[in-house]
Amino acid sequence: MSAIRTLCFLPACMAVLLLAACGGIPLSSGGGKETNPVVSIDRPMSEQPATTEYRRNAKVHVELGTAYVEGEQLGVALDEARHAIAYDKGYAPAHVLMGKVFALLTQYSQAEAAFAEAVRLAPGDPEVNSEYGWYLCSRDRFSQGVQRLEAALGNPYFKNPARALGLLGFCHIRAKDYVAAERALSQSYQRDPQNLRVIYQLAEVALRADALPRAREFANELAAKLSPGATPESVWLSLRIERKMGNRVAETKLANQLARDYPASAEYQSYLQGKFE
Repeated sequence: MSAIRTLCFLPACMAVLLLAACGGIPLSSGGGKETNPVVSIDRPMSEQPATTEYRRNAKVHVELGTAYVEGEQLGVALDEARHAIAYDKGYAPAHVLMGKVFALLTQYSQAEAAFAEAVRLAPGDPEVNSEYGWYLCSRDRFSQGVQRLEAALGNPYFKNPARALGLLGFCHIRAKDYVAAERALSQSYQRDPQNLRVIYQLAEVALRADALPRAREFANELAAKLSPGATPESVWLSLRIERKMGNRVAETKLANQLARDYPASAEYQSYLQGKFE
């Protein structure tokens, strides 16, 4: 799987992770904006000392399950989540893992129930809020999702703000708020300039805003970091930028690259059909 396909298109993939609106979530008013924002500031439960053998075993199974999710072995990951909960049903990260797996399996009622339990157990946990926030965004419940992600970002114990900012940017893209998306993605990029998903989406947002030199800069950076390889997405991105800039020589060269290297890709089919937006 290419570097970008792995989660560059988070809106499409967890679309977690990368997801039917249900109730039962603490601090939420159903499908609308949360009326009681998350205000508690807790340490991530995953980082708290395991004081029992049950908690230690649960943590191990969550770590294994997370690795299986990354390897797209969702059935095994679900088994690991179930094992973790069997050892310690009060361990919120186990329920988060189960929610993520069910979301990827498009079993949304089960995913919702798992995230609800994680939130009930650890409402101020930034890792819980970050993952649940993205789930809400992926289900087009944008105001709730943004609120959860911002709660995670406001927690001084949260160790991965770059990822949460990226997810916040992807959430704003799904909501078609491109100004807010650019702001969040730029902050994510400042913290982690190696994140290919963020670079790609920064180029896309700039292209949409007709900030073409900036779009080209990010597309070139993406190509350099993918070098010596490429993906149909990265080639298609550069092609659309060059086309909009009126550079027909570069556009033709990139179209030939798509035809040669990725003739069966959706990107090449879009080119043949003239679908550049």
